[in-house]
Amino acid sequence: MARVAFIEKTGGPEVIQWRDVELPPPGKGEVWMRNTAVGLNYIDTYHRSGVYPVDLPSGLGSEAAGVVMAVGEGVTGFTPGDRVGTFGPTRGAYASERNVPAATLFHLPAGLDDRTAAALMLKGCTAEFLIERCAKVQAGQTVLVHAAAGGVGHILVGWLKAIGATVVASVGSEDKADRTRKAGADHVILHKSEDIARRVHEITNGEGVPVILDGVGGATWAASLDSAARRGLIVSYGNAGGVVDGVNIGVLARKGSLFVTRPTLFDYYVTPEEKQAGIDRLFAMLDSGAITPEIGQTFPLEEAAEAHRAIEAGETSGSTILLP
Repeated sequence: MARVAFIEKTGGPEVIQWRDVELPPPGKGEVWMRNTAVGLNYIDTYHRSGVYPVDLPSGLGSEAAGVVMAVGEGVTGFTPGDRVGTFGPTRGAYASERNVPAATLFHLPAGLDDRTAAALMLKGCTAEFLIERCAKVQAGQTVLVHAAAGGVGHILVGWLKAIGATVVASVGSEDKADRTRKAGADHVILHKSEDIARRVHEITNGEGVPVILDGVGGATWAASLDSAARRGLIVSYGNAGGVVDGVNIGVLARKGSLFVTRPTLFDYYVTPEEKQAGIDRLFAMLDSGAITPEIGQTFPLEEAAEAHRAIEAGETSGSTILLP
C-alpha cells in the first residue's frame, strides 16, 4: 500500500492531504518505483498555492530517488533493483511508491547516494540550464546571484566559479553569507542591511553586472534592474519573493537596453537527448568537485506541509529532503 500526497484545492500548506493507494501493476511504458528520498523544490509550493495552476486534484513533487520494483510492457533499460532518479515533469513524487513513465527516469551513478541525488537532480539541472543554455555565461563575466544560499543558489555559486565567472551573491543572514563564501562567492551582499544595487556598482566600479540570476522575483526585481550593466541580461526564474508582473518594457531601455527572460527548465530539456546531456553535465560537475550539494534539513515525508512552511518562511538553507 502506497502513501501518497494530494491536493483537492490550492492554498497554504494545510491543503496537503495523504491517502493510502493500492498501486496497480505498472502499465505500458511505466516503472513501479519505490522512493527512498524525495526532493523538496520551491516550485512545489507554486503548484500547491496556485501560483502555477494545475488540474485538481493533483499530486505534488517531481523529484525523487528510489529503486525499481517492477517494469511494465515495452520498458527497456530498467530492471527490478535498479537505482533510479526522476525530476519530472510528471508530478506525484510525494509518495512512498508510485508508477512513473520510464521515459522520465535515469540511472543513478554507483557513487551517488539517494539523499544527495534527491537534493541535486532538479536543482542541479536548473543550474545547468540557467548558466550554460540560457544565460550562456562566459569565463571572466561577473554574475549576481540572488538567494545564493538556497538549494539552487548554492549550486549556482559553485558552478559559476568552476567555469571562471566572478560571483556576487545576495543572501539574508551572516550565517548564509559564511556558507556562500565557502561555496566560492567572491562578494557577498546582505540584502536586509545593504542596498544590493549600490553594492553591485561599488564592486563593479559603477558598471553593473552583465548577468543576473534571480530566483526571488518581485522582491528583487527593482534591485535586479538597477544592478544590470548596459545590455545586461536578467534571468528571472523564480517567485520566492512574489511574482514579477506589470513589467513596463520601456524601463529596459532606460536602464541600459536590458534583456529579460523568464525561463522554465522543461523548455530547455524537451528531448531525451537534451535531458541526458544535462544530466551527464551535472554528474561531471559533481565528480569534479565543482559543486557540493548541501542538504540543510530533512523532514519525514508526511511532514511535507511543515517543510513547505519552513521553505516559504526562509527558514531553510541548502536543499531539503523528505524521507519516506
